[in-house]
Amino acid sequence: MSDEGKRAIEVLRKLAKAYPDAPCTYLNYNNPFEITIATILSARATDAGVNKVTPKLFAKYPTPKKLAEADTDEVATIIRSTGAYNKKTEYITKTARMILEDFGGEVPKTIEELVRFPGVSRKTANVVLQVAFDIAEGVVMDTHIMRVSLKLGFTEYEKKPEKTEKDIMQLIPKDKWISYARIIGTHGRRTCKSRNPMCSTCAVNNLCPSSEYEN
Repeated sequence: MSDEGKRAIEVLRKLAKAYPDAPCTYLNYNNPFEITIATILSARATDAGVNKVTPKLFAKYPTPKKLAEADTDEVATIIRSTGAYNKKTEYITKTARMILEDFGGEVPKTIEELVRFPGVSRKTANVVLQVAFDIAEGVVMDTHIMRVSLKLGFTEYEKKPEKTEKDIMQLIPKDKWISYARIIGTHGRRTCKSRNPMCSTCAVNNLCPSSEYEN
């Protein structure tokens, strides 16, 4: 393993101690279908905002069949606060239909199949695989993970999630891909914030080339 890889593993080790409660996702869900729909809704929306609408959505449409057959105006009304609600209504009802018709009502377990769904990016597919099935085909890249990865010097790509993901996949072993997203994402939310990062209390300030704290 390269020196950078060893540094990345040490960063993960220290941050795992700092955030023993770091979740795989901040979205609420009960099954693979729900996390798939919730993740589609989370595009350009906060997880907290999505969590406010999904209880009502899934209470009314608890299965792919129910959502596929739903009145789109009613769906749009429920998810309105997540933004782009007309487009997202189209995405989630079509996704539900595809799950029902193409996959026998079960959410598929590969990136290649998941990205066929409207509104599902590689990032969304990685979330579904890792959260619902504990499968690592890649590394989840949201804004927090990308920003912190850049600050830590693990990538040079600020706005290219595919290239950032490739860098991380090459940097650390596959059995660390899921924990990387979980831990680095939590670090970005709680400590290494985009505005006023808390470098003085950061558990890895001695390992971070961007640290503003003299240690």
